[in-house]
Amino acid sequence: MCRAKPYGICVQFYEKEKSNSRDERYNLEFRVKEILSHYPSNYKQSAVIPLLDLAQQQHGGWLPVSAMDAVAKVIEVAPIRVYEVATLYSMFNRTKVGKYHLLVCGATPCMIRGSRGIEEALLKHLGVKRNEVTQDGFFSVGEMECMGCCVNAPMITVADYSNGSEGYTYNYFEDVTPEKVIEIVEKLRKGEKPPHGTQNPQRIRSGPEGGNTTLLGEPKPPPCRDLDAC
Repeated sequence: MCRAKPYGICVQFYEKEKSNSRDERYNLEFRVKEILSHYPSNYKQSAVIPLLDLAQQQHGGWLPVSAMDAVAKVIEVAPIRVYEVATLYSMFNRTKVGKYHLLVCGATPCMIRGSRGIEEALLKHLGVKRNEVTQDGFFSVGEMECMGCCVNAPMITVADYSNGSEGYTYNYFEDVTPEKVIEIVEKLRKGEKPPHGTQNPQRIRSGPEGGNTTLLGEPKPPPCRDLDAC
């Protein structure tokens, strides 16, 4: 990874194009002061993650070197400190992504439930490889490890960068099938907002199909004491 390489190689790790040049100026826009207000003035470096997230939203879903340098300037640290964070977390994209960045969960529960087939269906339908962007710039497909909804596996998430930071959304789509993810893609292509959450009509949130069978009422009080007397 980048953090294990010398500084010069670290910068060259990113795309070699004008939009990723360190000479390109990048200014963080609104919300910077609001984000910094959550941290003591002498610990503003603690805001590195939310500021990187904001910069990524403003830059169409990825972080050029100039954006990371801008974050470093705001929190008054050496740029390498920001690069270390950006290269550690998979939520930060260091190459261009589509307006809709689709992430397939690759953790064990989702894999057992068919996430590899989900990814194959997406890549085939869109005509791209993993981390490539479609020719129209609308879609890209990546992988992310455990998203924390294992009970509703398999799942994908859709990061919507089509309207910048003001319209940015990051939604989970759970209990998906190859057919369902293609349906989601086509709705996004038409500018629609497919309902997120579980895609299984028989499931309510994370409950079993057909509804809950236990814990249907108020639980009984513990037998050890009279709670009303407390």
